[in-house]
Amino acid sequence: MTDPIAIQPSELDQLPDRDPEETAEWQASLDAVAKAAGPHRAAYLMRRTLERAEGNGIALPKLLETDYVNTIPTAAEPSAPGDEEMERKITAWNRWNAAAMVTRGSKYGVGGHIATFASAAWLYETGFNHFFKGKEADGSGDQLYIQGHASPGIYARAFLDGRLDEQQLDNFRRESGGNGLPSYPHPRRLPWLWEFPTVSMGLGPLSAIYQARFNRYLTARGIKDVSDSHVWAFLGDGEMDEPESTAALALASREGLDNLTFVINCNLQRLDGPVRANFKIVQELEAQFRGAGWNVVKSLWGNAWDELFRLDTTGALVRRLREVPDAQVQTYQTRDAAYIRQDFFGKDPALVEMAKLLSDDKILECFHFSRGGHEARKVYAAYKAAVEFKGAPTVILAQTVKGHTLGEGFASKNANHQMKKLTVDEFKTMRDLLELPIRDSAFVDGVVPYGHPGADSPEVRYLQERRAALGGPAPARRVHPVAPLPAPADKAFASFDKGSGTQNVATTMAFVRLIKDLVRDKETGKRWVPIVPDEARTFGMESLFPSLGIYSPKGQTYEPVDRDQLMYYKEAQNGQILNEGITEAGSMADFIAASTAYATHGEAMIPFYIFYSMFGWQRTADQMWQLGDQLGRGFLVGATAGRTTLTGEGLQHADGHSPVIAATNPAALSYDPAFAYEVATIVRDGIRRMYGEAAPGEDPNVFYYLTVYNEPLPQPAKPSVPGIDEGIVKGLYRFNTAESAGLSPVANAPRIQLLGSGTAIHWVLKAQRMLAEEWGVSADVWSATSWTELRRDALEADTGLLRGEERVPYVRQALHGAEGPVLAVSDYMRQVPDQIAQWVEQDWSSLGADGFGLSDTREGARRHFGVDAESVVVAALAQLARRGEVKATAVKEAREKYGL
Repeated sequence: MTDPIAIQPSELDQLPDRDPEETAEWQASLDAVAKAAGPHRAAYLMRRTLERAEGNGIALPKLLETDYVNTIPTAAEPSAPGDEEMERKITAWNRWNAAAMVTRGSKYGVGGHIATFASAAWLYETGFNHFFKGKEADGSGDQLYIQGHASPGIYARAFLDGRLDEQQLDNFRRESGGNGLPSYPHPRRLPWLWEFPTVSMGLGPLSAIYQARFNRYLTARGIKDVSDSHVWAFLGDGEMDEPESTAALALASREGLDNLTFVINCNLQRLDGPVRANFKIVQELEAQFRGAGWNVVKSLWGNAWDELFRLDTTGALVRRLREVPDAQVQTYQTRDAAYIRQDFFGKDPALVEMAKLLSDDKILECFHFSRGGHEARKVYAAYKAAVEFKGAPTVILAQTVKGHTLGEGFASKNANHQMKKLTVDEFKTMRDLLELPIRDSAFVDGVVPYGHPGADSPEVRYLQERRAALGGPAPARRVHPVAPLPAPADKAFASFDKGSGTQNVATTMAFVRLIKDLVRDKETGKRWVPIVPDEARTFGMESLFPSLGIYSPKGQTYEPVDRDQLMYYKEAQNGQILNEGITEAGSMADFIAASTAYATHGEAMIPFYIFYSMFGWQRTADQMWQLGDQLGRGFLVGATAGRTTLTGEGLQHADGHSPVIAATNPAALSYDPAFAYEVATIVRDGIRRMYGEAAPGEDPNVFYYLTVYNEPLPQPAKPSVPGIDEGIVKGLYRFNTAESAGLSPVANAPRIQLLGSGTAIHWVLKAQRMLAEEWGVSADVWSATSWTELRRDALEADTGLLRGEERVPYVRQALHGAEGPVLAVSDYMRQVPDQIAQWVEQDWSSLGADGFGLSDTREGARRHFGVDAESVVVAALAQLARRGEVKATAVKEAREKYGL
């Protein structure tokens, strides 16, 4: 066997070499440089050569890392417009009031964060003064994803702008009185200011990517031209550890989202200590983003470093900066000049000589203060480069000091994220550093004062003039007056009232058929946004491919393999379907962007996101909470629902609990419809409530969760029962009685009320017949479309009693006087129907699929969990036996008869 080390590289190279001699000359030159000038010089030449090749468009793999220096050198920085000194004063006031607000609130024990905004103040101020477009200009303005822990600084700026007063600042994190401020960006709590909830780390960057993508979708489909909107996401370097933070980087570059900029505040610290103690987070992030195809702009060092770089004639400084780990950089921030001379400069003879030319003050200025993220001109240069770059999204890696300007007790200390206040002396030191005209006498009884230069001061006038030029205040959430959408034609819904006759139809298919009709509606059809995570064929949606098209910014550049088929795979630049691939998180981010378009863009869109029910709430419940916070509207559809209905798939696919998780979200209206007409009734009412004329007292800022099943069964016609639509929407109605079903065994027979939801209604109906024909028991069957809505209504009634309001819960009204005990059955854990037990006046019992799922046939799984028709019969007889209405021996006889 040939020794691979002895083989020349050209022998292993799969690429043909048309001039080996020239290749050898280049290689020899590199060897010579390395030998004569050292490996650092050779590496330098290679980097510069690769950069030149990239600049000339020569197809080579990109460098994943560049040197640990600014992308834009000082000589190439554009002049920033405006008055930098005025902006410095504004930033100083904001720094002060942010720290004062949190410190004053600390006496109530409500917490707050000071250090994050202190590091990022210029990142925000530069944007507010020169880049962030407001909502009052043409178009939709920019979308700002503010880092959650920086909220005090945003409140401070709104205070300076006159949008908040001192009382509101003093009520930071104390909202119950009605005039407070939420801890973080929460649109539901402060809907005129915050657009996007971001403090659940990782969701902000993911949502920002899909928001930028949805902006392109709206423009491509002709709904609204929002091509001037830019999405800005402000993130922490520690936050980038969350998997969601980087989950969609490739999507952003693949689709060329140059309407998107990430600004990552690289203060090198997370909550407990350094982000990358032994490594360099900036270099890691640069490689990650460049590898994903993003444009990367690094703004690391301030102007004070220019002198050091001029003195670096050997490259020793750049090499040293690249090799020092982040935790040591933090240590320099807290140590004196002597330590820095020894530890940083003392490692290389060339740096020792350089340090001799530097005063202690210069060294401290560089290592304690001078960072790219703290200088307006450098931040402006980075932002300008970002908005002007075309063809890819941009990430700005801005190096800062966490706790900057807060004093030696805060800056770069590991514990500064948990530090909630400054002492009076620390505030006075901060005041002097920021050159603020706040007198010592303003500190009354040791309480730090808020600072304001006056409503008519030059600072406030400048701030307001800059915002007026950019289209109004920011951040801001605006719900522009939008006429209610016209209700779709009744025909689309009424067709389901007839039932399916002898045809077997699953409720999943019924929902898809309804959507097919709704997207053809002349008035509202174009506003539907179908979202699916690569399972459209599973849900029977492939027929929508050729008619609606799958959105792709490139359209269809290939001939699909199934082009000759009726339901071929069709991509289009104006496609309506968002088929996201295997990403429930990405699909939910899509849904959030679409569901809030009524506020973000003044365009009401009707998204529905259909997914395996097991992989919805269990996997992305945090995003559902984000959706509720952001006041989103639309339909989430958990398909292939139930613990026993998805045959063969096993434990991780068998959903027996999603309605339990959904019940925890106050904005989610959770339904488990049994029949196609129920699906249609719920969707129609959802469209009315969210997009039409909501009834008095109804909150339109809700979203619907429907569970639908993949079990084909005959769909009955809608019963002619008074108030059936109200019952479907409120959660319960009587589907039939023993008499109306033709099942009256004998006079004065024992009677029981059977409640079923979803596919369980079919087991209940079979049990109803078996009870009558085999055991002489009369049973009435009720369809429980929403256990959760029944519970919420009952809870509201109970709460009303505390206020002296008398109201009987709907579930008690509906079941009032119903004869016999109640047995509730669902394909979910018993906790789901048991939600309403305390408000049911009859004896209560329930059956459900508790525990882990398993692979089996539907019949086998239902027998395993004890929810099949035979199990329902035995449970019903047991209830009646406890009441003395059937013989106790009947229960044993039934168990033996059915093999239970």
